[in-house]
Amino acid sequence: MPAPDGPVRVLAVCTGNICRSPATERLLAAALGVAHRGAAPLGGVEVGSAGTRALVGYAMTDEMAALVAADGASPAGFTARRLTADLVAQADLVLALTRAHRSEVVALQPAAVRRTFTLRELARLVAGARPDEVRATGPDVATRLVALPELLAPRRRAAHRPDDDDVVDPYGRGAATYLESHVAICAAVRALADAVRDPEPAPVPGPVPAPVPAAPAS
Repeated sequence: MPAPDGPVRVLAVCTGNICRSPATERLLAAALGVAHRGAAPLGGVEVGSAGTRALVGYAMTDEMAALVAADGASPAGFTARRLTADLVAQADLVLALTRAHRSEVVALQPAAVRRTFTLRELARLVAGARPDEVRATGPDVATRLVALPELLAPRRRAAHRPDDDDVVDPYGRGAATYLESHVAICAAVRALADAVRDPEPAPVPGPVPAPVPAAPAS
């Protein structure tokens, strides 16, 4: 597949854009080593987010921000924005946090149906693909992300499991639900990142240290 022109845009979508989708934005950007919305360009990819009924201008909730930071990603500077048809049209890959969000994305921009997945759906599909199959679609993370919808289309039809597609909304529901939501997002993000990144190189073995002579007996 040819290299994409400009940054590849990944868009995460939830309701208020203050819990689930911003966590996905920041955690996925960190896992891929690419930019999140508002950051300096990095790795040819920008991960952003939006909400179908966004609390525009609000920061990430304190509860989710703490969980995101504990996993090594920064919640700093995040502000919520509303989902629009233009944002969907500009996205190369859309990650909805529930099936209902996926439906709302497609209603705004029907042409995006093939490149719109729930986050957990996409994670299951990439986990079921061979690593070499995904990496063969392009030389880098950006190209592989763009290629995923076409690569996974046959599996998508055969692996429909709607009960596993949604990430629970934690807003206003306490610490346990925030943790449940965060754990589901993290697992899906790891599966996606593992599929599209190059594997870490094996460590180069160093010289074998010479044995230390035993001290003479006294």
